[in-house]
Amino acid sequence: MKNVPDSKLGNLYREHINLILKKDIDGLLAQYADDGLLISSFEKTPKYFRGRKELEVHFQGILGIEGLDTEIAFWAETENPTTLMIVEAITMQTPGGEAKMRFADSWVLNDEGRIQIHFAGMTQYPDGSVA
Repeated sequence: MKNVPDSKLGNLYREHINLILKKDIDGLLAQYADDGLLISSFEKTPKYFRGRKELEVHFQGILGIEGLDTEIAFWAETENPTTLMIVEAITMQTPGGEAKMRFADSWVLNDEGRIQIHFAGMTQYPDGSVA
C-alpha cells in the first residue's frame, strides 16, 4: 500500500486491504453496518449488495484476489459526517497474469464507525478500457 495517510480512515483502509489479503471475510463484514450497502460497478453494470448476507456474496469474489497492491492517487476524508473518497491504482495477479486497474471508492460511515454506504467504482478495467 502506498500513499495511505496516517489517520483514522487511513487505518481503516489499511485494515480493509489487509483483511482482503488474509481472506478474512468475517473481519471484512465486521467493518460494515448490519444493513450496509455496497454499490459496485466492477461488472460495468450496477450491482447492489445490502446487508451482511449480500455483502458476503460480493466479498467471496474479492477474496480470490492474489498479490494485491494498491497505490492511492487521490485521498479525501471528512469528519462530520465521516466519509472517505479515494482513487486507487490497483495491481493484482490473475490466472492470466498481472492485471492493472483503477478504482474509485467512497465510504460513508455511521455513528459507530462502520461502513454504511460503500461506492465501489471501477474507473479503468483490466482490459484498459475506461468507465
